[in-house]
Amino acid sequence: MGLTKFNNVGIKALTATVPHRIVKTRELTDFFSKEAIEKFIEATGVEERRFIDSDKCASDLCYQSACKIFDNTNIKPEDIDMLIFVTQMPDYKSPETSVILQNKLGLRQETICYDVNTACTGFIRGLLMGYTFLQLSTINNVLLLAGDTLSKLTSLQDKSTGMLLGDGGMAAVLSKGEQYGESYFSLNTDGAYIDSVLIPAGGSRIMSSMETLQPKKYEDGSIRSLEQVNMQGMDVFSYAISVLPKDIKRLLSFANKDINDIDKFAFHQANNFMTNLIVKKVKADKAKIMHSINKYGNTAGVSIPLTIVENREKINKGDSILMNAIGAGFTYGTVLLNVADCNILEIDEL
Repeated sequence: MGLTKFNNVGIKALTATVPHRIVKTRELTDFFSKEAIEKFIEATGVEERRFIDSDKCASDLCYQSACKIFDNTNIKPEDIDMLIFVTQMPDYKSPETSVILQNKLGLRQETICYDVNTACTGFIRGLLMGYTFLQLSTINNVLLLAGDTLSKLTSLQDKSTGMLLGDGGMAAVLSKGEQYGESYFSLNTDGAYIDSVLIPAGGSRIMSSMETLQPKKYEDGSIRSLEQVNMQGMDVFSYAISVLPKDIKRLLSFANKDINDIDKFAFHQANNFMTNLIVKKVKADKAKIMHSINKYGNTAGVSIPLTIVENREKINKGDSILMNAIGAGFTYGTVLLNVADCNILEIDEL
């Protein structure tokens, strides 16, 4: 898309929910050696993650987050004009999960509902969509929900993802107001790399079958089925460290800002090694970088808002926050906005 600027729209409330079940990385010795585990933790920072119960969905995590906002702020269900649900894990193939959430949350029938299928850039792409609709005179409050339960699509015997991916959900209410000032977006797409992060089967191209559900052993020793996440980690890493620093610099130039003007950084929690390299390339202050990967792993489109909520005590009213992410596709982008009257509520468990 190019670069886009918005005036007087922002995040009014934000919270996140994680599953109660904790999976500690150092306990995954049934498949990984202790040496491999320690090397992985040193490189990525993932010491533990949260996995959802088998009878729960991403929408359940988001529902709890939305209820927390309605119960603890002056925002009510009847105030919502639009609901955006961002996920790779809908409740059903049909109907859309957003319409299920509309009814469950008690939103008005006039509420516009959208499902958005996207991966690790889910939150910033959802923000762009919400901010765009808030330019309409008839849209005043957008409920943005993002959730993923990738534990259901991850093999614990996969070398790339078995110790990396976790589950989570979030809710944010986006609103209008002069206090929010200017916000800047850069969203980009490069569809030449769809094989780098791919779930090959289970969709319409390769329908689910007994064969696609059967785990297979691969050359690197990984064991997974065609309906589980296949990530070429080095491809993602090489591409990310090439394009993300450039995108950050491009957005800052567009916003007429210097890297030192930014108060906080909330990068997608892919792994600490990649984050540290991007920080070095853009010459950001390490003390301003917020983290959550040690406790929650890579939670895909939830990781940026989850990181903000996890670090809520460090964020001051009026702080500028720069967000940056890359996800399957590839899609990638950068967002710069201000925290004005945003009510950041603490993390819940489900």
